[in-house]
Formats: sequence, C-alpha cells, structure tokens
Amino acid sequence: MIIIQNRADHGAAKALVGKLMQSGDAADRARMVAQARLIEAYERARWSRKAPSLPDLLAYLMEEHGLTRADLVPLLGTASRVSEVMSGKRELSMKMVKRLRERFHIPADLLISAGGSAAA
Repeated sequence: MIIIQNRADHGAAKALVGKLMQSGDAADRARMVAQARLIEAYERARWSRKAPSLPDLLAYLMEEHGLTRADLVPLLGTASRVSEVMSGKRELSMKMVKRLRERFHIPADLLISAGGSAAA
C-alpha cells in the first residue's frame, strides 16, 4: 500500500492500481480496492469538487453546444430573464429547470441552487 502525500506518491499509487487490476489473485484485488480508496481520499482532499454556479454552468453548456444567450430565450422565457439568470440575479423556475434538463440532459440538482428553491 502506498500512503499518498504528494504528486509522486499519487502517480505511484495509480500505477500500482493499474498493475493490480491485471491480477486474478483475490488478495491483489482487495489490495487494489484499498489503494483505490486511498487515491480517492487524496484526490478529494487535494481537488475538492463543488458544484459550479448557475451562470458558470450555463456559460459552459452554451460554449459546449455552440449557443448564444439568444438561444436560451426559448428555454428561459425572455431575453431579460436570460440576462437575469446569467448575472445570478434570478433563480430558475421549475419550468425552466425542466426545459434545461431536457435540452442538455443534465440532472436537475445541478440547476437548482442549494441555498434557494426553484419557483413553480
């Protein structure tokens, strides 16, 4: 087992998991699972993940799909609503969440802020 304290340890641990994956031995498989858990814990502590803000998420989706703000009007209602949502001044209604979820095939929980709730 490799205790991961830095980038070198991280790389070595990932290489070890790759090697252990090739083994058919039950002990190696158990060791692989334990090492993978150590890797996950290190990565979670080193590179904690937080949900992106709604404006950041929408900007990313627009870029990935080659869309403009005007393309969001059918999903959000009006150009002014698009502007308000993109500036973080307005939260999404449930209708908007449903449209965005269906359009981009993403979970609704990414679209609903933890601090607020979507209106009907």
